[in-house]
Amino acid sequence: MQMYNMDDIRERVILVGVDTEGGETAERSLDELAELAATAGAEVTGRLIQTRECVHPATYIGRGKLIELKELLWETEATGIICDDELSSTQLGNLEEELDCKVLDRTLLILDIFAARAVSGEGKIQVELAQLRYRASRLSGLGRSLSRLGGGIGTRGPGEKKLEMDRRLIRERISRLKKELADVERHRELLRSQRNQSGMKVAALVGYTSAGKSSIENALTNAGILEDAMLFSTLDTTTRALQLDGTQEILLTDTVGFIRKLPHHLIEAFKSTLEEAKYADIIIHVVDVSNPRMDEQMYVVYDTLRQMGAEGKPVITLFNKQDRLEKEESHKDFQADYSIATSAKTGQGLDKLKAALLEIIRRDQIYVERLYPFADAGKIQMIRSKGQLLSEEYLPEGIQIKAYVPQDVYGKL
Repeated sequence: MQMYNMDDIRERVILVGVDTEGGETAERSLDELAELAATAGAEVTGRLIQTRECVHPATYIGRGKLIELKELLWETEATGIICDDELSSTQLGNLEEELDCKVLDRTLLILDIFAARAVSGEGKIQVELAQLRYRASRLSGLGRSLSRLGGGIGTRGPGEKKLEMDRRLIRERISRLKKELADVERHRELLRSQRNQSGMKVAALVGYTSAGKSSIENALTNAGILEDAMLFSTLDTTTRALQLDGTQEILLTDTVGFIRKLPHHLIEAFKSTLEEAKYADIIIHVVDVSNPRMDEQMYVVYDTLRQMGAEGKPVITLFNKQDRLEKEESHKDFQADYSIATSAKTGQGLDKLKAALLEIIRRDQIYVERLYPFADAGKIQMIRSKGQLLSEEYLPEGIQIKAYVPQDVYGKL
């Protein structure tokens, strides 16, 4: 008897989208959906776009396109379809019934990728919570779809064992996960308060998924974070100390990448992780300059930051991946304080980034040049812990110092 390894069987899918805006928006969105499908391990065999004023409330696409989609499934021998928007339970159930194949939507696909990429305990809790919330509202529509194939995209993580759960069990599990996540969030809050007490500034790396945030952090701090060309290679935040000059140190935090139509289930579940940007002192916006959809991606990032309440902070925009261009291109982000051309691969622009960070930090500091009697040596220790001691010289009459100190510390000196 011949045995087959399910892991070796790649699912064949057709991408389906509805164009309600006109132009190339739907095509670009399907291009990104194709990248998501590849990241999840599926092979795209075709695509279908219908131009409509709005999505069909019962079947997502209209009757004529549904017949066309059936023929396309048969011609390409596809095992399922992926719709570019979040489907209701009614749409899921009806499409399942009509097409007799596996039906996924953009949200379920992203959740599946997150399930495969989650490494830390917190990441796994967040993903499972998002999956359960999604499934709880679509139990009737998801049943047949998820039971059709034992493996494959859309069923990773906790998906399989949740099929036989009824709503009561799912609610209980959600409640338990929320308590676990609350414990993790309390620990995160404690770390944040400790950082605040230490006086160290925090800079958060934000940007569209695959813009190169992890590569930038690795190049600056040797953090050893996974660098991957696939989407959403980073789910867990990583914070490392970064030395700007001989005296000034800040904390650099990597965050999960943003994407168009980021599922609200994920935003809710990953709230504590995404809030690293909200509580940071400085935003470092990493942009993939080699991506033809760069401007659109920048808009998505700023829109997501607005939704999170992370506005009004100093912003440094890094036009990254300059090494992929034939010649360096000059770009300006008018919403940012600084625009810097960088390459994590070659190290281009990283010194300029450090200089810009130092300039921003110096704005809130006061330069002090003073002679302290030996009896006041404790104040020098305060400068050393809360500010940046540039030099100290021991003289017969006392200690001569040059330093930068925060405004609140200056009053105590």
